[in-house]
Amino acid sequence: MTNKPDATGKRAGINMLDGPIWNRVLMFALPVAATGMLEQLFNATGVAIVGNFSGSQDTQAVAAVGANSFIVMLVVNLFIGVSLGANVVIANAIGRGNHDAVRKAVHTAIIMAVVGGIICAIIGELGAVAILKLLNVPADVLPLALVYLRIYLIGLPVILLYNFEAAIFRSIGDTATPLKALAMAGVLNVGLGLLLTAGFHWSVAGVACATVLSNAFSSMLLLRKLTHTDSPIQVDLRALQVDGMALRAILRIGVPAGLQGAVFAFANVIIQGAINSLGSTVIAASSAAFNIEALAYQVFNSFSQACATFTGQNHGAGQNARCRRVLAICYLEDVIITASVIALVLLFGHSMLTIFVHDPDAVGIGYTRLVLVFIGYIFSVAYDLASGYLRGFGISLVPALLTVLGVCGTRIGWIAFVFPAHRNFTTIMMVYPISLAITAALVIGSLVYYRPSYRK
Repeated sequence: MTNKPDATGKRAGINMLDGPIWNRVLMFALPVAATGMLEQLFNATGVAIVGNFSGSQDTQAVAAVGANSFIVMLVVNLFIGVSLGANVVIANAIGRGNHDAVRKAVHTAIIMAVVGGIICAIIGELGAVAILKLLNVPADVLPLALVYLRIYLIGLPVILLYNFEAAIFRSIGDTATPLKALAMAGVLNVGLGLLLTAGFHWSVAGVACATVLSNAFSSMLLLRKLTHTDSPIQVDLRALQVDGMALRAILRIGVPAGLQGAVFAFANVIIQGAINSLGSTVIAASSAAFNIEALAYQVFNSFSQACATFTGQNHGAGQNARCRRVLAICYLEDVIITASVIALVLLFGHSMLTIFVHDPDAVGIGYTRLVLVFIGYIFSVAYDLASGYLRGFGISLVPALLTVLGVCGTRIGWIAFVFPAHRNFTTIMMVYPISLAITAALVIGSLVYYRPSYRK
């Protein structure tokens, strides 16, 4: 089913149900990683643009984008998690060979993305000022941060639509199509950002508008592809409707995954509030480092998505022994590639930071963040893959709850009790490896307890 030719005569996706796993996991994960890294690179380019073309407000402009980064992550992570639910549901239906279930889940996912984006945009616009003030955004940064946030929220429906469409393509192993769409949209994003910011002097408003318009472009590209394919994930715009059973299945897996991502981002928002209290130089440094470290995150997160999708299809086909092989191979490949990326970033980290900030103090602060966060990534690889594997079997609530306990609980407690006694940037950053180590132990423990591939 996954090898069925589409309208162009090309094979659609990757055959996950038989044959070698090693190279097919790489074929799936590397384009997903490239997509995430490219997206982060374009976001980083936006930060660099406002940092170099905002005149005397360059530091405040970078800080304004940085102050919004975790708000944006909270909303997007919520719906990326829900889209992962759609991915697993569709992949499982493909494994079972149930074409009707695939079609219903695909159409339901498309509607969920647009409606969810509209609802979140309205809520966000109403609470934008209160949210930024709650995060202790400095007075000299607040006006620019508010402009960026309001424009970004307007684009949420198309931003979320792209992420759901990408999840739909990934359910059949087609990770190249979302990458191509993002690449074209990214070039548009950079071009518009330069035009609006450097040409028309719109500062953060120019970067925000470029982001929204480029996401609209990429979502329309993928929608057109979905309506013109003969693969099982074809979309018929005239038949768009929500199927109750598909909706429940997507929400059962996706909501816990989305809440896990949102809680993860919420904990980071708490941390961002503490960072904001240390001044605009620290905010700018942290924002610059975040744009770099997020590149490495995309690598191990892509293997988690591969693990969930391969497991979902093979579990649907009743091939649980193959699911165990998928997990082992994903772990090995993930460790090798993630470690290589981290080593490169740490080696050239100081030079990379100067792309975003020019103040030597900010560069030093940013490198401190890179080192401590990358130590935490060692544990992230462990728990992220275990979470993806469990979700492939439809077990989503447990890893979500354990993440709330390990990540959110630890980070909120740390900022509430440890940071006030040692008010410096290093103290804040230490919570990353500590909280991720605790979470990894909890989630891997649940994997050992459930052993889902050994259950009927």
